[in-house]
Amino acid sequence: MINSNTNALSVYRETRITTAGQGQLIIMLYNEAVKHLDQGVELLEQYIQEKKNPGKIEQIGKSILKSQEIISELMVSLDFEQGGEIARNLFSLYSWFNQELLEANITLDMQRIISIRDMVIELRGAWGEAITKTSFESSVASRTGVNISG
Repeated sequence: MINSNTNALSVYRETRITTAGQGQLIIMLYNEAVKHLDQGVELLEQYIQEKKNPGKIEQIGKSILKSQEIISELMVSLDFEQGGEIARNLFSLYSWFNQELLEANITLDMQRIISIRDMVIELRGAWGEAITKTSFESSVASRTGVNISG
């Protein structure tokens, strides 16, 4: 029974990803990055509370690395031709995120992780607003067609 539920969930997730629009995929990537950053912070807190249990270091590193991989995916998805200056600015910001996360991973600096997480959340919100606005404008445009027949 568990296997069929796990399989159904897997199929649902795959369908959700393959049917999502580009903007929704970006939001999903941001969500995953935030999830892994939160996980890294939680593991780092446990590491500190457990008197620096070395068993947590690998788990912390994996969470941060997964966030860096997601941010790298966001970087390679940028369209510099259509995105222009915004794409270039996002590329620079994502590069900085990854550098900060690398440093945070090496030094186990929780504040750096939290800072990047907060900025990713802010970007996710901006993308969400842009998607909502674009969807609304597309919806209004399709309902208020112009009658050119006279």
